[in-house]
Amino acid sequence: MIDIEFYMKVGDLKKRLSAGEHFSKAELQMLLESYRSPHPVVYNIETTNACNMRCEMCPRTTMMTRPVETMSPELFKSVIDQLSPFNQEQLSRWEDFAESYYGVPRDGMSENHFFLYVIPRVIVLHGYGDPLLDKNIPTYVKWMTEKGLQSYFSCNPANINMNRTIETFENGLGFVKYSIESVDDLRHKSVRGEASNFTEAYRNILRLLDLKAQRNYKTTIVITMINLNKPWQQDEYQKLVEAFEGLDVYVYLKSQDQMWYEDNKQTTASIHWQEFCQFPWSSMTVKSNGECAQCVEDFNNEIILGDARTESLYDIWNGEAYENFRNDHFNLKPGIKCTEQCDMHLIGSYLAQ
Repeated sequence: MIDIEFYMKVGDLKKRLSAGEHFSKAELQMLLESYRSPHPVVYNIETTNACNMRCEMCPRTTMMTRPVETMSPELFKSVIDQLSPFNQEQLSRWEDFAESYYGVPRDGMSENHFFLYVIPRVIVLHGYGDPLLDKNIPTYVKWMTEKGLQSYFSCNPANINMNRTIETFENGLGFVKYSIESVDDLRHKSVRGEASNFTEAYRNILRLLDLKAQRNYKTTIVITMINLNKPWQQDEYQKLVEAFEGLDVYVYLKSQDQMWYEDNKQTTASIHWQEFCQFPWSSMTVKSNGECAQCVEDFNNEIILGDARTESLYDIWNGEAYENFRNDHFNLKPGIKCTEQCDMHLIGSYLAQ
């Protein structure tokens, strides 16, 4: 989830900044703090950082040094018990805003449609791990459904465990995204590692689609390919679209999240990555060990803002560490992940000189 109320309030400011209007640090701090809700919104809960892939575009493959850990059920339950979904009136206002402000229609399938119309409704259950490797993921989906919280996670389809996956569908999983980089097994392995493939993954997804139709599961199956700016990419994406043509899936081409990690001359089509980073004011991330980090992209938990095992989310969100972190974004603090290993613009880059 992102704080849709914050996004709506900050919309006019973003237009003024994009038009070149300059503000003092004090003015921007006052505005953003006035827009920020004191009640935390959680973007994602990383239930595990275990992963068996070796994805070329992921810094986890070569740079993650933190231990592999899986969240305890007690901690997961404690976190979601502190959260509430947006109500239908809020979501309706948000969708009116998203359509008029960003010009992305409600009906469609695209990277920006997914960010604007799906992400605000769900809590993301992945981070730097594959949720299908967490045996508790069906239980977590069930608990969230009982609280009215919609669930979503992205995973590698080579990890589809039919029994576990079907149980998440039965328990009310909102969305599941399968990342497929090629319809050719060897090419897929060259991007995602030897544990990946297309042939078996495709067969399992077709089985899931049949079961979804037979049993009336409401889970939306999403198929994505990450745009890595490879010479064969557009042809391969078209083959992927054709492979799922006429099937009950949501398909789109996704911009790369970690462009700094690979110098492949890539650009982004994502409005999320084009705007200034709003994470410090709009949402928080809980990692597999309970630490609250700056955002989902903090693969090594470098900036820790609290610990959900010992503190409430409210106290963390409104605490001194978060206050200092927001100030770091204004000051463009050197030596931290936000300024050294991220593609997003920080609010400090818009300050009047």
